[in-house]
Amino acid sequence: MAQLTYCPVCGHRLGSREEGGRLRQACPNCGYVHYDNPVPAVGLLIEKDGGIVLIRRANPPHKGEWTLPSGFIEADESAEEAAIREAEEETGLKIEIIEMAGVNSFPEGPPVSGIMIFFRGRAIGGELRGGDDATEAAVFKPGEIPRLPFRTHREAVAQWLAQRQNGKPRSERQLDKEDFFIRPAELGDGDEIMGLLALIPANRGMTAEERRQAWFRLREPAGLEVFVAQTRQEPSLIVGFIALSVVRTLTEGRGYINDMAVLPTYQRRGIGAALLEAVMRRADRLNLRTLMVNVGRANESARAFYAALGFSEEPVMHLRLK
Repeated sequence: MAQLTYCPVCGHRLGSREEGGRLRQACPNCGYVHYDNPVPAVGLLIEKDGGIVLIRRANPPHKGEWTLPSGFIEADESAEEAAIREAEEETGLKIEIIEMAGVNSFPEGPPVSGIMIFFRGRAIGGELRGGDDATEAAVFKPGEIPRLPFRTHREAVAQWLAQRQNGKPRSERQLDKEDFFIRPAELGDGDEIMGLLALIPANRGMTAEERRQAWFRLREPAGLEVFVAQTRQEPSLIVGFIALSVVRTLTEGRGYINDMAVLPTYQRRGIGAALLEAVMRRADRLNLRTLMVNVGRANESARAFYAALGFSEEPVMHLRLK
């Protein structure tokens, strides 16, 4: 979150006050309130020769990796104009827009919180080449697409592939069991799990040290079991995770769920229920007497979801140490 020192209107040193249900920077002199809003950006699914165009990034973050062409919208242009401009700058292609393919958010960054508007497009001119902040541009067939480093790009490509394979998008229906599977997490899943962890609103303020500690706990999971939901289509995508902590006393064992996340475009499609069912089966095999969930990190719809699965709110005495 951007932090200012002085008021951009009158120059007075900023203080803070509650505004709109949040503590925000505000000016005690002129009343200015600083709102830290997401930055709008566009991403492109340019269809060409039976595949899509990817660019190899010339600059951080993820320098040298393949991604969709994308960029931020200028203040004096529409989203469609930005998409056409970014396409030509990064790929050398002149395109026409077919349709808006979807909208996604990346409150976790990098580098800042933003909203990504994806467009499908096709080339109508130009020559395919890397440009601007891209060293290369190339067409990848569906079976050749590498793992993309940005979560929103991975989701957009997964939806594009699903639509090509089935003739219609799946975003409005429950996923079938053959569409995804639940498995124990592996060490190589760490980056994607950490990205999902950042999607949980309660984790948005995590410091670098807290993220480092979470990474260590993931790598050395004493008393911790993590499960991921992964799509079956290629390139495969981890779309959700859940972490089960096991606590054993002298007389019984208990399971505790504190962190669970599903990618935004896969929410309300059966992923969360499948992850919880996997944890409940695991808890039964471990002979745990009670399975608890931290509803303090959940919104109203999530609480109703847990209640529908049989979770009940019981008074538990606890002492907050930090």
